[in-house]
Amino acid sequence: MSVFLDIVLPVFALLGLGYAAAALDLFDAAATRALSRFVFQFALPVMLFSSLAAQGKPAGFAPAYLVAFFAGAAVCAFLTTLIAPRLGPIERQGRAIAGFSSAYGNVVLIGIPLVLTAFGEAASLPLFLLVTFHGPIMMTLVTVLLEAGGNGTGRRNLLLGTLKGLAANPILIGLVGGILFGATGLELPKTIAASAELLGRAALPTALFAMGASLRGYRIRGALPLAFTMVGMKLVLHPLIVWLLVDYVFRLDSPWSDVAIVLAAMPTGINAYLFAARYQSGEAEAASAVLISTALSLISVSVILTLRLGQVSG
Repeated sequence: MSVFLDIVLPVFALLGLGYAAAALDLFDAAATRALSRFVFQFALPVMLFSSLAAQGKPAGFAPAYLVAFFAGAAVCAFLTTLIAPRLGPIERQGRAIAGFSSAYGNVVLIGIPLVLTAFGEAASLPLFLLVTFHGPIMMTLVTVLLEAGGNGTGRRNLLLGTLKGLAANPILIGLVGGILFGATGLELPKTIAASAELLGRAALPTALFAMGASLRGYRIRGALPLAFTMVGMKLVLHPLIVWLLVDYVFRLDSPWSDVAIVLAAMPTGINAYLFAARYQSGEAEAASAVLISTALSLISVSVILTLRLGQVSG
């Protein structure tokens, strides 16, 4: 119960506060967009950069950590694309969106505050390394799948545009910049470090509030059997596969194993719906998966954190 009250509930309470503010028209769509822009262009990149820059040279990185996480994601995506046609009529792009929704987790807005609260600064390196690879790998792959069979020139232009967008992503710049600066062994000037710390403190609470407010625009609709299949893959099968790999195959130490499992249990990320909306395929199911998985992850993440923290303390 202490894990739920002390770690999980405060995170989801901020999500709920944002949702309630939007539902009561105390925080409109324009304000949500402005707050989200502040979070993604300023607060989060600065927080990630300063955290990683202060850690110095990365040490103890195990490639198996990333292999375990993305192997679990790949299995979930593949199984979902196989199951989807059996649950109702669905086009090729809709299957790709369904697979993406079952593998792509909200590792930034929910994952970062949960992991840091549960495991502390010791988990920063595995947390931020996975966050660094998560978006570029998954979004590039789903773009390739969605564009497969289209015009070759169009595919190349879209992929180049996607890669350019990732290179200009403030969060990715903050992550990579922090790792590179930390590797130099230098320290940030005190004035800059103090300013970065002040701005970074605003990142997590405002990110959670903004996400909660944005969820107000989602509705549970569409093919619910497919939506619940995606949610089951994301909240149950993905962390289960990662748990088996990190504990029994690769035998990774804590906090690497703990972070991999907890991040695998994150609910479907909002980018799944954004891709669906862009390609006008599977929008209702993706939106339902985001909303349902976020709500149910309050329970599933509590269980996983209780088990992992008990194992660490034991």
